[in-house]
Amino acid sequence: MELRHLKYFVAVAEELHFAHAAQRLHIEQSPLSRAIKDLEYDMDVQLLRRTTRSTELTWAGQVFLEQARRVLAMVVHAKTVAKSAAQGYRGHLRIAVSDGLAQPHLTTLLARCRDEEPDVEIRLFEMPFAQQVRGLRHDLLDAGFALASDVGTDLVAKPVWTDPVAVVVPARHPLVAHKRIPLAEALKYPLVMCHPEAGSGCHRQVERLLQSQSVQPMIADYATSLELMLTLVGAGYGIGFAIASQVALFQREDVVVRPVAGRAPMLITYLLCADREPSEPLRHFMARASLPA
Repeated sequence: MELRHLKYFVAVAEELHFAHAAQRLHIEQSPLSRAIKDLEYDMDVQLLRRTTRSTELTWAGQVFLEQARRVLAMVVHAKTVAKSAAQGYRGHLRIAVSDGLAQPHLTTLLARCRDEEPDVEIRLFEMPFAQQVRGLRHDLLDAGFALASDVGTDLVAKPVWTDPVAVVVPARHPLVAHKRIPLAEALKYPLVMCHPEAGSGCHRQVERLLQSQSVQPMIADYATSLELMLTLVGAGYGIGFAIASQVALFQREDVVVRPVAGRAPMLITYLLCADREPSEPLRHFMARASLPA
């Protein structure tokens, strides 16, 4: 299989007409038909269903079309990156963010990267933790931030930031009377927890915190995002736990954030990446992430 076979197939699949596809590719129809037959023979799969009147994709052809487009796009991207590198451009980093971690630490890190290495473009993608892990494993991402460290042996999770856990309560709630809320007092009320799948890192760390207490917590509801958790808390469903700087970003008047009394438990943010030698831009990025904010 050659790249031209993929290019030819995509053209035919999009045009669903061999003559039109040949015209688009600036080749004769005969070599195009032969190339498609060679591709199907090589794969031992029928990709196109042809009659004297029409051409249509088989189900296998529809699946293959998506993958063929992806391969061709990656080839174009590789050429672009190589040309940019030859001209002195250092490339870009694809960084994922999970668990709602758009917080001051990240802002400070990105500003530092722009100041110290402006020729490296950083692209951020917000996504669920499970999607981030898949992206890192399939080389669709370079690194990511999350509150979870359970990533298997092919990825590395490095702790980079810690933030004290804060208690989020409705604006009109008995706990508002406390400037610092004792954890034992907080656990007397129903809790709104991060959903174990959508916010897995936050859920696991808070769950470990609750397991260290002698009181069995009452779970009122689960939220798939920090914003939804704040909405449920503001509506009086229960109280929640979060990083205070994250809650402050939403500027909500229906909730109040209080620190935990005594030695506050900490939430750990991890930097995730593949377990291999990082590129030079990624190595610099990881080093900056480990510096104090």
